[in-house]
Amino acid sequence: MITAPQPPAIEQPAPYQLSYGTIAGVAAPGARRVVVRVRGRSLADRPLRRARFELRVELPLGETAVQVVTFDGKGRQASTTVGHVYGVPASARPRARAPRLDGLLSGDVRNAAAGFGATSGVYVENLASGAGAAWNAKATFPAASTLKLGVAVTALARIEGTPRYGSPLDGLLRSMLLRSDNAAANAVERYYGGSTSGGSAYVNALMRSIGLVDTEMYGGYELDTYAFGAERAVAAAIPLRTESQPSWGRGKKTSAFDLAGLVRAVWLASAGAGRLRQAQPGFTRADARYLLYLLAHVQDRGKLDREVGHVPGVRVLHKAGWISSSRHDAGIVLWPGGAFVVAVMTYRSSGAGTASDVLAGRVARLALDRFRG
Repeated sequence: MITAPQPPAIEQPAPYQLSYGTIAGVAAPGARRVVVRVRGRSLADRPLRRARFELRVELPLGETAVQVVTFDGKGRQASTTVGHVYGVPASARPRARAPRLDGLLSGDVRNAAAGFGATSGVYVENLASGAGAAWNAKATFPAASTLKLGVAVTALARIEGTPRYGSPLDGLLRSMLLRSDNAAANAVERYYGGSTSGGSAYVNALMRSIGLVDTEMYGGYELDTYAFGAERAVAAAIPLRTESQPSWGRGKKTSAFDLAGLVRAVWLASAGAGRLRQAQPGFTRADARYLLYLLAHVQDRGKLDREVGHVPGVRVLHKAGWISSSRHDAGIVLWPGGAFVVAVMTYRSSGAGTASDVLAGRVARLALDRFRG
């Protein structure tokens, strides 16, 4: 009886995770060659000298499926397909870079903030070169739903293993991030902290463990607000100052610097680097890639992606938040040549509105134009 060749066991990429193009796994005995295919196109074709293999390919940017095919000595093939992979170009693979001031972008950001006409905070940094700019980046604003990202990071750092698709925690995290559901956020805090106050204390401790000190979680979320699904030091350092501090009382708070710093920490952790992986060993590479995958599927349009979302080859991974007086957005903008992190926070005592979203979109466009040259 002829036994059909067995398919390869794939370790990377994993479904429902971001991938920088690493293809790793174990081939069945007798396999002599491995081929990687995406959308019917071969991205790699390599001989196999041992069962375990690891290679890198250039995945198309965005949601895709990766097929890994092995061939034995008789030319018979066996394959495994991994779906729901979010491909990211090799140019965006995490690397640590010291932040440095980009003078031209700094002037553009300052002018955009001045044109807003109320209080804003901005931080932008190219994740490949470290070049960036900031305005009022250390001022603290009402955090609104932006700290749900901190809740997600803390949950993943404190549980064992990355949530399986369809599991209760996966469902809560998706509701909290993709729909910005307040009840789900409170449930996640109780899941790992026993209560919303306990969960918030863990968020605050995690932020401080990675050097982000402007943030205060301050309990759970009110349940009578809408989820957005229902209503729409080398060169000069990037300046970290408080130009104008809004006066808004007490509650959840954070700064543009802290929001951008948290997103950057997750991005670095996806490659096993950075302070988040060092300070929080429970937050694994897989956790980071899973979280970035979720951020890539947030449907809260018209903010950071307002001017760049329609640009061919550009994708935005982000988490926004808003209350009546404040509107914010923070995330990563990807394009085939690289990536940058950006956080834009705004406050207007009479009520924040579309002008805040326009500012976020303008800053993202200025940075993309500058970094793309």
